[in-house]
Amino acid sequence: MKKLNVAIIGQGRSGRSIHGAYYLSERNQYFNVKYVVEMDARRRKIAEEMYAGAKSLSDYTELFDKTDVDLVVNVSYSEMHYAITKDLLQHGFNVLVDKPFAKTRYECDDLIKTAKEKGVLLAVFHNSQPSPFFVHAQKLIADGVLGDVKQVSIRYSGFSRRWDWQTLQKKVGGSAYNTGPHPIALALGFLDFDKNTKVVYSKLDLALTSGDAEDYVKILLSAPNKPLIDIEINSTDAFSGYNLKIQGSKGTLMSTPSWYKLKYIVDGENPYQPVIEESLQDENGAPLYCSEKLIAHEESGDYEGTAFDIGTAEVYKSVYNALVNGEELFVTPEQASMVISVIETAHAENPLPLKF
Repeated sequence: MKKLNVAIIGQGRSGRSIHGAYYLSERNQYFNVKYVVEMDARRRKIAEEMYAGAKSLSDYTELFDKTDVDLVVNVSYSEMHYAITKDLLQHGFNVLVDKPFAKTRYECDDLIKTAKEKGVLLAVFHNSQPSPFFVHAQKLIADGVLGDVKQVSIRYSGFSRRWDWQTLQKKVGGSAYNTGPHPIALALGFLDFDKNTKVVYSKLDLALTSGDAEDYVKILLSAPNKPLIDIEINSTDAFSGYNLKIQGSKGTLMSTPSWYKLKYIVDGENPYQPVIEESLQDENGAPLYCSEKLIAHEESGDYEGTAFDIGTAEVYKSVYNALVNGEELFVTPEQASMVISVIETAHAENPLPLKF
């Protein structure tokens, strides 16, 4: 199998610890790091040591005269994603851009249009969609184990604070743009990326952050004949306990990326109870509360892998197959554009004052 040459822009936490970790792992059968673009000289030196044979560059425009690059991975600062990605596309490069795709729906759709005009591939790094815990949840729903799903609750919360660039609006920071693409992409996945999806409620607020971008996010999504999706990213939740809870007419799934618990009923094991209009009472006429013990089944287990290993590998595998075999991307840019549309709507409904 021929490996494709990659140029990666950025060696910050994501560039080195997520993308870089993948390049150096056994899961990477598809890509060879040819160039590393990094403004910081110290990081360039480290990158050349990490990726044997790779050449480091200080500016991404130095790639424009390179003819041996099959894919550019844009892991620059969030506010740079749109401009750099568009420049790369216009110069004929295939691009995988990290989340957030861009700041606005217009920017996302403009990048999609540019890629089509130039005949190049545009992909977005959403590594939670192929993660094991989400794939498992989708299968349970498709198999009917949970019945008619009424509500999905997604929690990416904790009890912590930040004071880095990710807390600044001018850097396209805040929990909605930084963490939000993960749960929002899952939420839209549970809604089948229905184009009629609406933000029925949103709230953005500041709690423990040192910056001016939100660290509290609450978004409710729904679509016709689809469940209500409750998304929360909350820096003040010390007792969240789960990342995903799905409640259906036959059961409930509760999970994190590491483990799951499932409780459900099976058709035929709990016969239909006809409605009794009168007050319930025992043989002596004493009132009874209407209750029963359902025959239910319980399961629990652990997941092998998370978004940061399995999910990342699946995204890269999909990009490779799209480039080499013409296959459709597992995560399409149109899906990623919908994610940004939700975030943009929440910001429009909850404008926060600029302080920096």
